[in-house]
Amino acid sequence: MMVGWLFMAWGVHASDSGYKVPSSDLAKVVDAELIPQSKLSADGRWLALLKRRRVVALEELTLPEKALAGIKFNPATFMRNSSRVYAAIELKHVETGSVVKLNGIPAGKLRNVQWAANSQYISFIVEQQDTATLWLYDIKKRKARQMTTSTLNGVVTSPAYKWLPDSSGFVVNFAVNHGKPRLLESGQKSGPIIQQSSGVKAPARTYQNLLSSPFDEAQFKFFAQGQLAKLSIDGRAKAIGKPTYLKSFLVSPDSTNLIVGMIDEPFSYQVRYSRFATVWQVWGMTGFPLYELAKQPLADSIPQGFDSVRTGPREFQWRKDKGATVLWAEAQDGGNMKQVTEHHDHLYTISSPFKREPELFAKVKDRFSGIQWADENIALLSEWQFTDRLVRTSVISPRNADERRVIFSERSYNDAYNDPGRFIMAKNDLGADVLKLVGGRYLFLRGNGASKEGNKPFLDRYDVKTNSTTRLWQSTAPYYERVRAMLDDEGLRFITLRESKLEQPNFFIRDLTFDALTQLTRFAHPYPEFKGITKEQLTYKRSDSTQLTGNLYLPANYDPSQGPLPVLMWAYPLEYKNKQVASQVRESPYAFPYVGYWGPMPYLAQGIAVFDDPKMPIIGEGAQRPNDNFRSQLVASAKAAVDVLVEQGIADPKRIAIGGHSYGAFMVANLLAHSDLFVAGIARSGAYNRSLTPFGFQGEERDFWQAQNVYSAMSPFFHVDKINEPMLMIHGAEDPNSGTFPMQSQRMYAAMKGLGKDARLVMLPYEGHSYKARESILHVLWEQEQWLKRYLMPLPSIEEIENIDLTWMEPLDIEPSDSTVEPSTTLQ
Repeated sequence: MMVGWLFMAWGVHASDSGYKVPSSDLAKVVDAELIPQSKLSADGRWLALLKRRRVVALEELTLPEKALAGIKFNPATFMRNSSRVYAAIELKHVETGSVVKLNGIPAGKLRNVQWAANSQYISFIVEQQDTATLWLYDIKKRKARQMTTSTLNGVVTSPAYKWLPDSSGFVVNFAVNHGKPRLLESGQKSGPIIQQSSGVKAPARTYQNLLSSPFDEAQFKFFAQGQLAKLSIDGRAKAIGKPTYLKSFLVSPDSTNLIVGMIDEPFSYQVRYSRFATVWQVWGMTGFPLYELAKQPLADSIPQGFDSVRTGPREFQWRKDKGATVLWAEAQDGGNMKQVTEHHDHLYTISSPFKREPELFAKVKDRFSGIQWADENIALLSEWQFTDRLVRTSVISPRNADERRVIFSERSYNDAYNDPGRFIMAKNDLGADVLKLVGGRYLFLRGNGASKEGNKPFLDRYDVKTNSTTRLWQSTAPYYERVRAMLDDEGLRFITLRESKLEQPNFFIRDLTFDALTQLTRFAHPYPEFKGITKEQLTYKRSDSTQLTGNLYLPANYDPSQGPLPVLMWAYPLEYKNKQVASQVRESPYAFPYVGYWGPMPYLAQGIAVFDDPKMPIIGEGAQRPNDNFRSQLVASAKAAVDVLVEQGIADPKRIAIGGHSYGAFMVANLLAHSDLFVAGIARSGAYNRSLTPFGFQGEERDFWQAQNVYSAMSPFFHVDKINEPMLMIHGAEDPNSGTFPMQSQRMYAAMKGLGKDARLVMLPYEGHSYKARESILHVLWEQEQWLKRYLMPLPSIEEIENIDLTWMEPLDIEPSDSTVEPSTTLQ
């Protein structure tokens, strides 16, 4: 009798309903003010601080939403649903530290914040209940003004506007059908929906929210149709061409021409809009077609492989160092990197006035990845291939790109120790973004500086003429300090973001000439309730000698004399082709502890130790594929993590739980099925049956029919009978992520229930792959808190039992409402 009563009081009820709120320390994490994102003006005088809009009210998610051709958007505002929205903007003057708040802006979501090249203006979209308009803030006048009254169209073209490089105005995409009566399905012709294959292989990932009927096609046309217009700073708008189904538009560096991509029929029910047939043209600013670049057919039969591409011209872009020169790539291997050929891609260019034939610009050995331009003498050409994860960057002369190439960097893109960093960009005389080039020979890079001792961010100067790099500055203990922007041409003065184990991140100005450090911002500690938690980066080895690392966090005021603690481990497997690369350290031991609501950190408040991001590398060297030995490597990594925690006296081996999101959830289910290392698991937004993703998943290129044994061995759904630990599954009911259909969790739960396993499934209404609503996030924290209490925490003493508040068990006097929305919870 006592055991049953304890289960009721300490456990989770199958009858639980409605949104719950976790303990106060956990709930406060959801509303914590994090440091804002930043954008520096081109002249280096103003730092825009963008206050992040982290969570929304559940009511916002219940608003009507459309999902077509792989895009989810708000049909009232013609804007994509995106997490990159902001609540407010402040401007910090770099020299004086003074702050300018952008007032006079209506309430709403702030999107697509962009500086003008001349640094006189900052622009953004204000999305309100039924409209999304362009706004401008004038730095000199200290005044915001609305630039458009008509709604912009960000359904396909996101962002929906672009600055003219000369800062004289914008090119915008207006939603021509905004405000018009929407299409009704009853008014569409009905009939059988027929699809037919042609016998040509057409592998495609398991995309969601695709078109599925003629009515969907009609709706896609309605919402995708846009009208380009040139909008001057004084607010005058002039149409560019006629309304069309816009896929992309790019402004030439001299502000005189556009590259325009227009979606064409036929559409597809198997792939996203990005693979639809597209006509690419160069337009003048009146909309007159100057040159047709390509008529791309529907690309529903791209060869299998992550580095496979469509045939014909693709990846159109402007040369940033020229006024109006278009560059594009064309595959020489039928789009299939597995075909043996000397050069997999050719690059072509054509220049204004677009009267001559295109010229061959360069031959690319592997798959073209991109070009960063400096001037007519210097550019950086990047290429890659997936099989060995190789990425190569070469210094070229745009005057003759196939001669005298110098390899700047060649490495596995997983190789953090040899990552040279990212080049610093600047505005050229046209107002276009180019490599910051000083004296015709020096470029600058900022990077993470991964090393055996952890990340030590740096600023380097690269000499193009000698192909050598000089380190100008590097972060030193006990701080973790990253370069955010350069303020001069020598690399002696720059803005950094600086933090330590005890000090929250803030912006600083570092001056190497005077060895001076000036604090630019003074953000408050975002988690005062968590002051005192400790962090240690552990290094250990698994059974095959692969070196692993993970971040151990201990609760505030932890005393080793208390003995071992319950532990929550949170991880995510990654694939590698090289054992040494897989062993690399990729974090800083001096980073400020980010508690955030998304991961495991809040549960430090419950007296639980957290082992965050213990590495789970899946390695396939030589001819082996990583997933050929997925299960054995996964279990070996987990066992090594558990062993090091137990050996150090931190963990009670009988009270360790494992958690993860997405592929991390897939990991959780596999570890519960194939090991007995953990007492419970938390799996969020996962996929468990790989036969439901038959044309690849994560880094797996082979399809189900090529590697049936691998697919079945890796699918925890096929091994539910081996799971003997409880698993909490949480999933967004509207998850659009490729592969993680909500059905994956529902079927996994049904299997566990059918076999008598201990499982709980929580489906969150209106939520996607990640969760946005404050109510949903609080409920997730509550679910996880209760699960961890039930399986990790010791049973209460008799004295504690007598003090348990059982009022929550009493029925609540709540009037039922038809509009009540609750997470769907099932418990076995």
